[in-house]
Amino acid sequence: MTQIAVDAVLIPSQEMMEKAIEANRELLKQYPNKIILNKDNCLPHISLAMGCINQNHIPDIEIILHKITQNYRIGPLRAVGIRIETNSAGEKVSVLQIERTELLQSLHEQAMQELAAFFSHEVTADMILSDDAVSKSTLSWIKNYPEKSSYENFFPHITLGYGEAKIRNFPIKFTASKLALCHLGNNCTCSKVLAKAELTPIRMLSLSADIKIVQVNMPRAYSWFFPG
Repeated sequence: MTQIAVDAVLIPSQEMMEKAIEANRELLKQYPNKIILNKDNCLPHISLAMGCINQNHIPDIEIILHKITQNYRIGPLRAVGIRIETNSAGEKVSVLQIERTELLQSLHEQAMQELAAFFSHEVTADMILSDDAVSKSTLSWIKNYPEKSSYENFFPHITLGYGEAKIRNFPIKFTASKLALCHLGNNCTCSKVLAKAELTPIRMLSLSADIKIVQVNMPRAYSWFFPG
């Protein structure tokens, strides 16, 4: 039985992926060869549920992803700012903070509930898809995801990379293109898409649209807990 570490994620639209990759390219001038975002093996993403699975269960999980997409019509999302965290090694990591709407929170909770039967969190380095040495904080992030990063602690974001990103003109409206299950790489990157379900496009709403927001109370431990 082969166990691998995975992440159920929202993949943003092509336009938003390109914005994230562009910001990442600037960060790579500060920290070369760290997180190198691209559309092939290091996808910009919004994590919804993370854990370890038996590889044989991938087809079952793909069915669940399709079921979830039938229940949800993800409307417009908004990036509202840059959040700069510090990982356990004292390195700064920039993330694009995504507005936590009731719909996004509900989607996260359904993903956690539907995948709970398949997930464990006893992660080891050999479960990570990486040619480099796997950082301790990557393993800690996966192991403690249910306690530190889910439900009331859910913090939707797109990791941009190491260093201090500079993006202006917020908020940024965008959509999600698909729900995917990804094999996790070092720094909790999405290294390989294992299963996916396309999302039904919804017309973008104006910024004045009535979108309900859920208050985020970040745990004190979050900053030091960030993978890297």
